[in-house]
Amino acid sequence: MDQALLRSLTPGVLTVLVRRGADFAAAEDAVQDALVEAVRVWPADPPRDPKGWLVTVAWRKFLDQVRADTARRRREDVLDQEPVSGPAPAADDTLQLYFLCAHPSLTPASAVALTLRAVGGLTTRQIAQAYLVPEATMAQRISRAKRTVSGVRFDRAGDVATVLRVLYLVFNEGYSGDVDLAAEAIRLTRQLAARIDHPEVAGLLALMLLHHARRAARTAPDGALVPLAEQDRGRWDTAAIAEGVAILQAALARDRLGEFQAQAAIAALHADALTAEETDWVQIVEWYDELVRLTDSPVVRLNRAVAVGEADGPRAGLAALAGLDDSLPRHTAVAAYLHERDGDAATAARLYAEAARKAPNLAERDYLTRQAARLHTRGGR
Repeated sequence: MDQALLRSLTPGVLTVLVRRGADFAAAEDAVQDALVEAVRVWPADPPRDPKGWLVTVAWRKFLDQVRADTARRRREDVLDQEPVSGPAPAADDTLQLYFLCAHPSLTPASAVALTLRAVGGLTTRQIAQAYLVPEATMAQRISRAKRTVSGVRFDRAGDVATVLRVLYLVFNEGYSGDVDLAAEAIRLTRQLAARIDHPEVAGLLALMLLHHARRAARTAPDGALVPLAEQDRGRWDTAAIAEGVAILQAALARDRLGEFQAQAAIAALHADALTAEETDWVQIVEWYDELVRLTDSPVVRLNRAVAVGEADGPRAGLAALAGLDDSLPRHTAVAAYLHERDGDAATAARLYAEAARKAPNLAERDYLTRQAARLHTRGGR
């Protein structure tokens, strides 16, 4: 069974059901039932038109739900609503579904969470990590969002800012390697940039291209994480970097700075350096200052502390780190790095080991464990 094919078809099938009048929560349940049926049936009897098959089965599942809830309705009246089976439209409905999930009846945070779960395919745990909240809190948020939109007609699309936030988080989760969604997020952002002339849409596309250009160099052949300073820059995708920089320059020229443009500017400065030693950290700190002004995000402040440590020395970085909540993801890893650069190998080793225990994925845990072991070995000599 081709799970990737099922994942790629799900947004379009869900959109068709919503267009035909199904409320979002019932449509999502019906599509999930159809996917289960596909897993059971397709290996022995694959359909000629997979999407058309899923639309037909999901719609029938939805109608079964309607019949159960409204038994008083006459059977023939319900059957009249059933669509004729056949090929479904070939148009890609995924981006439209992103807008539909960003419904005005939802808060932006709830719309993002719902879209990531229903369309992006992320787990509740992954979404909770992206929002820096407990998994139980995120589960409640998603449940409330489903209840809010239950029975609501999706005839009003949400705003661009919410859709950009969703695409950004989907890209980040895909880029981490847990779920391979980065290329899909780039594809959808390209579509959005072609439809909407907005500097922040362009900024997000540039940011994605610049980060994705470095993806091949982020891991060693054995899967080990390779930090930015140690990456083989010859493996970076120079065409993607050139495209990202050109898109960013055009966006910045419009003088309507937003957070995605600022992040892309930081990524461009990294991409522009021929070696790690040539990185313009002073200018990167200035862009982080802009990001702090735009977002006041604790994660931005954490990344800024690293940049300050590179630009002004590790003690300045540690001073910038001191005012931040030490429960922030990767806070301990940053502290370890800055302490090592300041010459305190014992503290750095302890913090690397602690950071490894908190790491969100296996590759990062292994890298931090190796850093701790390296410093322990050095200390024992």
